Amino acid sequence: QSQLVESGGGLVQPGGSLRLSCAASGFTLRYYAIGWFRQAPGKEREGVSCISSSGVRTNYPDSVTGRFTISRDNAKNTVYLQMNSLKPEDTAVYYCAARTDKTYSTCSGLPAAFGSWGQGTQVTVSS
Repeated sequence: QSQLVESGGGLVQPGGSLRLSCAASGFTLRYYAIGWFRQAPGKEREGVSCISSSGVRTNYPDSVTGRFTISRDNAKNTVYLQMNSLKPEDTAVYYCAARTDKTYSTCSGLPAAFGSWGQGTQVTVSS
């Protein structure tokens, strides 16, 4: 059974860093576009970053460009999200997801384009 499991969330002070991991079982991540999304209380889920099967990286909110970096370790079947210079507004539950529709290898910032989701990991940025 295909499964994605996120880890690495936690409480961090403003300006700090975290690295989130998204480990896959039951399928090979490198064939799919993998996205990171976040959802803050009372807000809609939004795309944060995505990496295509060919390794093209895309960040979606301007607010994370230059601070967040997505990467993939094919040997470990894992995708990472390195988050630096964290701000209180980055506080949210972070999810990774695999795109499973017809264009599964290319990125999208739309949650509806992704069919396989992890359970999420909480990131809280607070002093």
